Amino acid sequence: MRGLGYLISIVSVLLLGAVAWPSPGEPRWHMTALLAGMALSIGGMGLRWLASRQQKSELHSVERRVGLRQPAE
Repeated sequence: MRGLGYLISIVSVLLLGAVAWPSPGEPRWHMTALLAGMALSIGGMGLRWLASRQQKSELHSVERRVGLRQPAE
């Protein structure tokens, strides 16, 4: 479920970026700022997803050590 939420957020960032795309008459830095903001937002979502996966893995490891979960075969 969490991964789906991050995927929806990424699509949202891309759609909002498409709407906010600067017109040819706007300063060049607008495009640079938009692309940087989109990349940072998507990158942040990716890092949160990786941290979530790592936390889940560590939790399963602790559960196995204390006998709450069977070792994976």
